Amino acid sequence: MKNYPHPIIAREGWFYIIISFAVSSAVTYKWGIWSLPLWLISLFVLQFFRDPGRVVPDVEHAVLSPADGRIVVIEKTEDIYGKREALKISVFMNVFNVHSNRSPVDGKVESVHYFPGKFVNADLDKASLENERNALIIKTQNGQTVTCVQVAGLIARRILCYVGGGEILQKGQRFGFIRFGSRVDVYLPLSARPKVAVGDKVYATETVLAEL
Repeated sequence: MKNYPHPIIAREGWFYIIISFAVSSAVTYKWGIWSLPLWLISLFVLQFFRDPGRVVPDVEHAVLSPADGRIVVIEKTEDIYGKREALKISVFMNVFNVHSNRSPVDGKVESVHYFPGKFVNADLDKASLENERNALIIKTQNGQTVTCVQVAGLIARRILCYVGGGEILQKGQRFGFIRFGSRVDVYLPLSARPKVAVGDKVYATETVLAEL
């Protein structure tokens, strides 16, 4: 699977999965059926950290979804990171979505900017500017700018980003992870043509958000 360096369970979750299953097993050994709630929690943790490989669609000039979830915003607004007017498309992830983040385009990471902040519900518009977030400014091969912003959510307490300025990303390449509920905002040139609508379910890498 292209750009998929680890098994189907995200490496970010291995510690939590091992601990939860170890505790559930120990309680089962001692108290039997009373461990059922812990096993349900363990299964939830396992499903949260699933991270299946994805196939990159063969669509020229496509901007791919950086995350699984639901489209909550499509609007023209200011990209404060790239300092321009832009088309913003936001993907909200609930706790049942896959939470690894993947590059929406081929390009060079011009810069990465981290901002500490609040942890309000990521489904709210104000989360884009008030919550903890991490912004990647990517320059595509044809010179256009795409800004991809990881935004922490109500429960999320850690944004993980594995790339820095100067690195080259390919469409669908895994670059980060957000734990337990969040969103990703994508800022595109105003000339971009949206291919999704508010309310649509999208899948990281496999769904085309827009065309440049």
